[in-house]
Amino acid sequence: MRKLVRATDTTELIMRDTYCHTMMQMASEDSRVVTLDADLVGPIGMTDFWQKYPERAINCGIQEANMAGVAAGMSARGMIPFIHSFAAFVSRKCLDQLFLVAGFAELNVKAVGSDPGILALYNGASHMGLEDMGVLSNIPNITLLEPADPFSLQLLLRKVKDTYGLFYIRMNRKEAYPIYNSGSDLEIGKGVILRQGTDVTIIASGILIKESLHAAELLQQRGISARVVDMFTWKPIDSELIIDCAKTTGAIITAENHNCSTGLGSAVSRILGETHPVPHLRIGIDNSFGEVGDKKYLLHRFKLTPDDIASKVLSAIEMKKCS
Repeated sequence: MRKLVRATDTTELIMRDTYCHTMMQMASEDSRVVTLDADLVGPIGMTDFWQKYPERAINCGIQEANMAGVAAGMSARGMIPFIHSFAAFVSRKCLDQLFLVAGFAELNVKAVGSDPGILALYNGASHMGLEDMGVLSNIPNITLLEPADPFSLQLLLRKVKDTYGLFYIRMNRKEAYPIYNSGSDLEIGKGVILRQGTDVTIIASGILIKESLHAAELLQQRGISARVVDMFTWKPIDSELIIDCAKTTGAIITAENHNCSTGLGSAVSRILGETHPVPHLRIGIDNSFGEVGDKKYLLHRFKLTPDDIASKVLSAIEMKKCS
């Protein structure tokens, strides 16, 4: 069951506030919950957690790989460690440790990567995790999540805490467009249809949910009915829903704040190719490094806007007519 916000409820909320509040609640309920950070306690908004639970908060310094190893050791002792750094560093710098000492060892480690994709903004290319989900997807049995708003972040953090295994959550730490209302429920591994449609399906996650919903409104003005799906679990991906979308609408667009060659679009393409081929086009970062800029500039620079999505939809529909 899911309840969506009304069109008038558009006040954007701060994701890191929800992250800290939820972590503090979980820590109060479960003494096994611990947090580890790579010198980013302030940016991720965890100061209150550190003040209330100093014995369960560790700043590992700018040593991300070591942080992953420490978390694995804490898991082996029965604790539930959540590690955090920017998405670029949790993925690229921690891969070997997450692969071997957490994944291969079948330990209970939860990794959080903030500012994924273009959301590093003025930190620029060196801090932009444009490939984090693709990098980490190579770890067998890892679960990859991208909550779109504060409510889904809170809900998924709790589910991750209560589910044994290696998880990675990529999250915007700043303003987020509200998608879900309280009373909703999300199931890891299952996508959510946010808007019904019959002509095309837009499968998105994270900040591209907002852009995709706005694209669907633009398309409606042109008489095109677009289904919009929140695919917040990238691995294991909801193949059943993808196939249903292909059969129902006959064309798929994937929209992701990520390198489109190794991320959500790649995962969806594999499912379609193996089961029900239909026209499929991708919105995402196309073989490029990041740049410095504000969010509006970067959305336009990398062609992630509603207009870009709508244009890609029109191309897919033309392909559908010819198939």
